[in-house]
Amino acid sequence: MNAVHPEPLTIETGNGGSVSALLTRSTRAKACFVFAHGAGAGMSHPFMATVAAGLAERNVTTLRYQFPYMEKGSKRPDTPTVAHAAVRAAAAAAARCCPGLPLIAGGKSFGGRMTSQAQAAAPLEAVRGLVFFGFPLHAAGKRSIDRAKHLADIHIPMLFLQGARDSLAELDLLEPVVKGLKHPATLHVVKEADHSFHVPARSRRNDREVTSEILDTFAAWASAIEG
Repeated sequence: MNAVHPEPLTIETGNGGSVSALLTRSTRAKACFVFAHGAGAGMSHPFMATVAAGLAERNVTTLRYQFPYMEKGSKRPDTPTVAHAAVRAAAAAAARCCPGLPLIAGGKSFGGRMTSQAQAAAPLEAVRGLVFFGFPLHAAGKRSIDRAKHLADIHIPMLFLQGARDSLAELDLLEPVVKGLKHPATLHVVKEADHSFHVPARSRRNDREVTSEILDTFAAWASAIEG
């Protein structure tokens, strides 16, 4: 095995108070991923845990953390100001816990968007790239690219892992957004997957195979930017 049992941590975020975090170390780590959760489920959601364990097997340590609203048991996501402060505090905590390792930041849906907004406002400490597990370009059924405007202010590589059937990022909108970014941006589309990376039975694939695909893509991309 190339991972150890997740280590619980506490991160002080400022006005949002302290939040819980889990550090899943890889014994042969080449990078650390600062991993933010989606709007409706926290850092212990099975998807988050599976990604952390899978990345550890691929030589990437992961720091998962709660946003303040999730820590408090609220269903209402934090304001951007509070969420950005949490992202920034988590990146700083990862830098302290993993000295010398290059950092990658991002998250699932809402967590990825809050991370990108924070990075666009001011570079995150020691972060070399961003990864989005289902970037929420727009609300379901409300086609728009307004949520992507800030991406032009990011000057580090980005990886978008997107399901072809993602109702929160229709590909005919997302593809030109990614292609139009001046700084390195990669879009990896998972055939027939939805926003949660589930695939229908007719695809003759299962969620485990899809997860392996996106994690292999993550690991290869991370190795490339490290080099």
